[in-house]
Amino acid sequence: MGIEIIDADIIAREVVEPRRKAWRKIREEFGDTVFHSDGTLNRSALAEVVFTQPEKRLRLNAITHPEVFKSMFFKTLKLFFYGHQFAVLDVPLLFESGKLSKYVHKTVVVICEPAQQLERLMARDKMSESEALARINAQMPLSHKAKLADFVISNTGDRENTKEQVEALVQQLKKMNTHWKYRFLFLGSVLVTVGVIGIGPYMLYNFLKS
Repeated sequence: MGIEIIDADIIAREVVEPRRKAWRKIREEFGDTVFHSDGTLNRSALAEVVFTQPEKRLRLNAITHPEVFKSMFFKTLKLFFYGHQFAVLDVPLLFESGKLSKYVHKTVVVICEPAQQLERLMARDKMSESEALARINAQMPLSHKAKLADFVISNTGDRENTKEQVEALVQQLKKMNTHWKYRFLFLGSVLVTVGVIGIGPYMLYNFLKS
């Protein structure tokens, strides 16, 4: 469909690469026990800590979320300048973060039955039922997220049905043309800035001359 996707999970892996800012802070906060011998983050060890100790999870989020959001902002800005109408920000913890949702134009939540969510998570991440439940329970319920979203896509059926819903939503979003409003606002701010810069020396010259 030609829509750019900015994946928060991928960025979250990038920001904790060795010797980056979040990597250093995690090491200071959690110690060497959540790292492999080569210095890379031991995700399994860290997950065991943060999904059993809520206060540790909050601390980890406080370390990683600002770095993830900053990276997402610059990636989005780049797509804006490249002329893209819109991009999809794939953010599993969008509403939980309490910040990023204020800066997106529309929100979409994909829902399924609780049993499907558990089964799919276990299959995707090769984890036990207890591990999967711990991760699900650490997030806002899908039913609650659906109430906060602008659009809801049901993923309870087959892939073809889900695909049809996505395609219909993309067409609806393309008709909005909201990006032009932001482009005009940006252009206007640039023109005002250039105008102020241009008139500044002239005003200073007249002031000194008087």
